[in-house]
Amino acid sequence: MAETILLERSGALATLTLNRPQVHNAFDDVLIGETTAELEALADDPTLRALVLTGAGATFSAGADLNWMRGMARAGEPENRKDALRLAELLRTLQFFPRPTLARVNGSAYGGGVGLIACCDIAVGVEGAKFALSEVKLGLAPATIAPYVVQAIGPRQARRLFVSAEIFDAAEATRIGLLHQCVAADRLDEAIDRQLHFLAKGGPLAQHQAKLLALRTSGMTVESAQRVDVENAGLIARLRVSSEGQHGLAAFLEKHPPDWAKDRRP
Repeated sequence: MAETILLERSGALATLTLNRPQVHNAFDDVLIGETTAELEALADDPTLRALVLTGAGATFSAGADLNWMRGMARAGEPENRKDALRLAELLRTLQFFPRPTLARVNGSAYGGGVGLIACCDIAVGVEGAKFALSEVKLGLAPATIAPYVVQAIGPRQARRLFVSAEIFDAAEATRIGLLHQCVAADRLDEAIDRQLHFLAKGGPLAQHQAKLLALRTSGMTVESAQRVDVENAGLIARLRVSSEGQHGLAAFLEKHPPDWAKDRRP
């Protein structure tokens, strides 16, 4: 197992840990590829009953890795589209994972980290965690994660957070439905164990079908998600190579505000 992710098995439970604490578990192409591959392997394990997803250290996931972002800022539209499709595949694999999934949100999550939480069936987070969908500050949009975040929190809340890019806390994340429960840090494992206790009472096949039922009833299937993912990958690729996206990414990487933020009024 590569060091970017850690897998721990305890009977029928698997815990998958994003293991880049030195960069707050930020995504790069290696982490995305290895996490997707591990999820696909676990999906084929008939002994598995539940999956817990968490982060090493004090952060769940800070979203995109800075070095990865630099590479994407220099890349053309075709490579950016391929890159977005790789992240979309990870999110779709988690969304339709055939066993119950729990996000153990041990700390803050931004961008793609919020997307991972939204793709899990149950999400429990710690008090004090912060969340944001800050892509518009870079001249971009949360395109790849959008279908999953919108389904988790609804279009009304998503519209607000997508355009404002404001930071919100765990209490607000619970209120809008991103988290199901917010607990003190020293009670996080207890809360996860309680959810696992309830999950153990359900039939594995019934749980899989019940999960697909909820997704299908709300309008999402694997096929529809794949079509939307392709459209959204095209969108983020176009935004990354646009003049606004290039300026926003450069400003972020150079640690100064973009031109549109200097006068803080729209």
